[in-house]
Parts: sequence; C-alpha cells; structure tokens
Amino acid sequence: MIGRLHHTVIDCPSPGDLAEFYAELTGLPVTYRSDDWVVISRDDTTSGIAFQRAPDHRPPRWPDPAYPQQFHLDVMVDDLEVADAAVRRIGAQRLPAGDHVYADPAGHPFCLIRRPSWAPPISRA
Repeated sequence: MIGRLHHTVIDCPSPGDLAEFYAELTGLPVTYRSDDWVVISRDDTTSGIAFQRAPDHRPPRWPDPAYPQQFHLDVMVDDLEVADAAVRRIGAQRLPAGDHVYADPAGHPFCLIRRPSWAPPISRA
C-alpha cells in the first residue's frame, strides 16, 4: 500500500454553502472550516468530503461531454420519493437525463440510489 484515501475534494465557488448542502444530504457534520476549505466527515479524525474554493468554477452539464461531470456521488436512500423531496428542499435540482439524477447547488451531478439489501437501513440521528 502506498497511501490511504483522505478526502474527496470538490471544487466549487462557495465551499461553506456546498458543504452545508452535503452535510444535510448525508448527515455528516462540518468538521473543519476556513474561507477556502470546508470538510464534512464523521469526526475531525476521519476522512470525508472536502469543498475547495474555485473562483473560476464552471459547473458540469449533465450529460454534455463538453462540460464533463468532474465527479459524482451515489447516495443510498431507503425511499427514493421521500429522498427526492428532501434533496429538492435543500437546493438540489432534478436533471432531465437519468433516473434520480440531480445537480447540487454548484451544478455537480449526484444520484440517489435505493439502499442495497446488504446495507443497514439509513437512520437519521
């Protein structure tokens, strides 16, 4: 092994706003915050998702290859319809291509997927 995954880093124009969106979506708290860098993770010693300020950020356009998706997250949920309403309430927009494909507030695509049977139920703490 050469290394261990630390954070998935997402470029965006407003790290604090996008971190709050994903904190609400995933239930992970914000564990670090500066003007240009915000992290959500289980705790301050756990890898997570980091949001980095990119002043010239160009949002992807799903599924336009001229504006590639750059990354996407699959988020497992117990109930797709309940989750659809919840992600729209916190600022996601449904994208026309694909089933349960959304854009976060900075335009990055993400998908809601039905929780596989092997995964424990999603619980809101």
